[in-house]
Amino acid sequence: MKKESEFPFERARRVTPEESEKFKEAISEQFGMKLIKRGRPPKHEDEKYELISLRLHPKILAWAKEEAQKRGIGYQTVINEVLLQRIS
Repeated sequence: MKKESEFPFERARRVTPEESEKFKEAISEQFGMKLIKRGRPPKHEDEKYELISLRLHPKILAWAKEEAQKRGIGYQTVINEVLLQRIS
């Protein structure tokens, strides 16, 4: 194979969910780290979130993204948690 475009994609098969789980376990064991699940967390039916547009100061956004990276979660989740704590 000289170029990437020469790969025979028509003969390739899809990875099953079971194989994908085994890959994740092997990576986790080999490198000694837990893989983080990405995506939206499940919500209760009474916790419907409302889509809005909001302008934030760059320092706030930088802090939220840094904190989110430390904790392995999304920055919007961090902002939401801080606001929920503030009103409680």
